[in-house]
Amino acid sequence: MTAVGIDVGKAALDVAIFGEPKVHRFANTAAGIRRLIRLLHDRENVRVVVEATGGYEEAVLAACAESGLWIARVNPRQARHFARAIGQLAKTDNLDARMLAEMVQAFHARLRTHVPLEPWQAELRGWLRRRHQITEAIQRTRQQLAMTLPAIRPLMKKTLAALQREQTLVDTAMKQLLQVHATPAMRSSKGLGPMFQASVLALLPELGQLRRQQIAKLVGVAPLNRDSGQSEGKRRIYGGRAEVRVALYMATLSAVRWEPVMKAHYQQLRARGKVAKVALVACMRKLLTIVNARRRDELRGVELATPTT
Repeated sequence: MTAVGIDVGKAALDVAIFGEPKVHRFANTAAGIRRLIRLLHDRENVRVVVEATGGYEEAVLAACAESGLWIARVNPRQARHFARAIGQLAKTDNLDARMLAEMVQAFHARLRTHVPLEPWQAELRGWLRRRHQITEAIQRTRQQLAMTLPAIRPLMKKTLAALQREQTLVDTAMKQLLQVHATPAMRSSKGLGPMFQASVLALLPELGQLRRQQIAKLVGVAPLNRDSGQSEGKRRIYGGRAEVRVALYMATLSAVRWEPVMKAHYQQLRARGKVAKVALVACMRKLLTIVNARRRDELRGVELATPTT
């Protein structure tokens, strides 16, 4: 196996191959990525790992997957923990690339290979990201409006109106995609509105393909043990995909008020002495499990309906 670590930057890709002393550098451009792929195709059984870097890794991920190379994306927190575990405290681009190569050499069997998004999923993810940016800008502008000088307020109000118009346009584009691609499973309960549907379609493509424990851990609503010896610590949620978790939280707030099954489950948990936040997280996990099971049944139905050759 050839273990490869790529430290991704805005302008450059630093590439380390486990067992080789040289660290290669390529431009993070289409031409540079093509040169990188030619280098990797000369090796056998290549396994590549990159860190999530806020989008700079998307091009190399897509190109490697399209060319048939095995590639995985890891959380930077996990990579940093691994670096500390092997005693690597310093941080440079070359060191990070070597560390990622060592990480894939040790843990490639535990990593999930990257599956490219469909074009419509990538488009929906872009609209969703822009909507989050607009929402944050609207919140900041509203907060600052009351504290600014009277002479500046008309300008800020114009900015606020422009942001609200743009938000309407973004919502329209997202709804058009949802009308085509959102399945009945994603609309099967009260509270599962457009933002939840967009979030799971764009940010949780694994929905329906994992067991309930796996999907709960992936989203970050699974209670994690903290036990040692005879000491039994409190179970807490940790990690996961924050944007999906926020959308699930908002959907659950509505579901525990208006969906009979979720409302009864929440009330039962509260009657057993669970504090409100713990009961709500349990309801988030239950709602996710229900949607995951319904989506799994939809996928199986599609598979059964597909003629075999």
